[in-house]
Parts: sequence; structure tokens; C-alpha cells
Amino acid sequence: MELTVGTIITGKVTSITKFGAFVALPDGKSGLVHISEVAGTFVSDVHDFLTQGQEVPVKVLSISPEGKISLSVKQAQPPKPRPPHGDRPARPRGPRPAPARSVPAQPAAPAELSFEDKLKQFMSVSDSKQSELNRYMASKRGGRRRK
Repeated sequence: MELTVGTIITGKVTSITKFGAFVALPDGKSGLVHISEVAGTFVSDVHDFLTQGQEVPVKVLSISPEGKISLSVKQAQPPKPRPPHGDRPARPRGPRPAPARSVPAQPAAPAELSFEDKLKQFMSVSDSKQSELNRYMASKRGGRRRK
């Protein structure tokens, strides 16, 4: 059987090293499954995924002119199904909403208020907003004022 790049065949693990596993192929050839091609997850030890003598399906990744064969176990596996788009929570797009600020409750303004009363009410709300802004900015600057 002629090996070509992209074919999936079954091989037998002959030895395991810290950088991968050697797999015996038909026709007496052997190839290397690099540690990065053992599984679809992070592999710190090949022994966690493969054992010596185990038969595994492998995909031929490349064949060098010297005859070295690169193999992959993870690419020989069928792809995992992705969750449908509707199952994932929607991620908001665009600018983030501004954080909610506490605004002091304003008494209902009856139509009979005089100009002076309206001005007094406005000044009260304005002063509270200004002091809140000053406290916020002071915390951003480091907190304390110089005396």
C-alpha cells in the first residue's frame, strides 16, 4: 500500500517518548506522532493518551525526502460538533452602557413655584452632583488633597 499525504490508516504504537509516539504502519514503515498531534487538548504527557501496543487511526501529514513520516492522531478523529449558534448566549455589540449613577430624588415641581424657588432647587441639585463628581475624581487622583 502506497502512503500518500492525507490518508488515514491504522497503526500500532511501538514506543512512546517525551516528544511523541512512534507508530508502526503497514509495509514495515514507521512514523512519528508529535506530542502536539496526539490530542485536541493540551498534552503534557503522551502516556495519558496513548499506550504501547495500542492500535490507533493516524493521518499522514507529510513524508520527507529522507523517508520520515509525520502522523497525527487528532486529525484522524472526526471533528467535534460545534454547538449551534442559538445555544450560545448573545454577546452585546457596540459601546458598553454607562454605569448607573445615583441621582437624588427631586420633589415634584408644582406649577406655582416662583423663580427663586426653582433657582434654589436647581442650585441644590447642582451642588450635590458637583460634590459627587469631586469625590469620584479625587478617588481617581489618589484620594487626598493637600492642605
